[in-house]
Amino acid sequence: MLFAKVLATGGCVPDRIVKNTFFEYLVEDADAWIYSRTGIRERRFASDDEATSDLATAAALQALEAGRIDPLDIDCIIVSTSTPDMILPPTACMVQKNIGAANALAFDMNAVCSGFVYAVETADNFIKSGKYRKVLVIGADCYSKILDMQDKTTCPLFGDGAGAIILEASAEPTGILTTHIESDGSRWDLIQVPSSGSRKPVTPESIALRENTFKMAGRSVYTFATDVIPKLIARLTEKAGVDPADLDFIIPHQANSRIIDVITKKTGIPAEKILLNLDRYGNTAAASVGLALDENLRNGVIKKGDLVLIMGFGGGLSWGGMILKI
Repeated sequence: MLFAKVLATGGCVPDRIVKNTFFEYLVEDADAWIYSRTGIRERRFASDDEATSDLATAAALQALEAGRIDPLDIDCIIVSTSTPDMILPPTACMVQKNIGAANALAFDMNAVCSGFVYAVETADNFIKSGKYRKVLVIGADCYSKILDMQDKTTCPLFGDGAGAIILEASAEPTGILTTHIESDGSRWDLIQVPSSGSRKPVTPESIALRENTFKMAGRSVYTFATDVIPKLIARLTEKAGVDPADLDFIIPHQANSRIIDVITKKTGIPAEKILLNLDRYGNTAAASVGLALDENLRNGVIKKGDLVLIMGFGGGLSWGGMILKI
């Protein structure tokens, strides 16, 4: 039996720091208002000439350097994003060119904020099948490009970034130990960009109505997340045959500190085991889990042999996670 071993990780955020005070035009005392509701102090926004592929490329190069891996040894590149550079071609193919991974196949996938774990699940299955040996997964998004900057309930929540992981086939029981992903298409309308594709193409009229920007039913999404996440943790630990108390760390999708607070209360898992960076980066969508994983591997918080549960939830609706032995 083959396992998908973690070889290396990488991460990237743009240079531009956007503090909560930026949103004073929307709400009085914006810093206190946003922080009390989300736990976010600041986020990063891409520059006008910076796109998702640029952040994804930087994260990929960092992972390649960290693992001392030749790009020509990468067999497959999966980029999960809901803000591609353009509707076609795949952003993954741009990244492939940028990093010189000429021998890889490359494609995009979209599971919104669940995207990183969906892509890692896909890579895990590719590796276990014996088809590919080394797979590069990148979660990357530039939500600053699609936000309605007049909507105070959504625009302060998001930031831009990319997180990458390189997985390799291994006979040792390490890396990805168990996974579980789900979706509920009956609630697809809770998170959407209404005018962005073939259903409702972008027109001057849809732009005037801001239908080409991100929309979210925040209360309903909060209820969904706080319901499915404790169940997901229980299912993953049961499948892996481990007690939740044996987990060294949990890295959730970095959406909102209020959601995390409910999770700790429902599961009894100590807050210090939950690794967060949303105070500095906000919700970076498909990038958030990979970005937090890379950051905590690099700073030494996560160590070799640790059991780490990572999980995402978002549009679709979609959710899922996995347990890694680092």
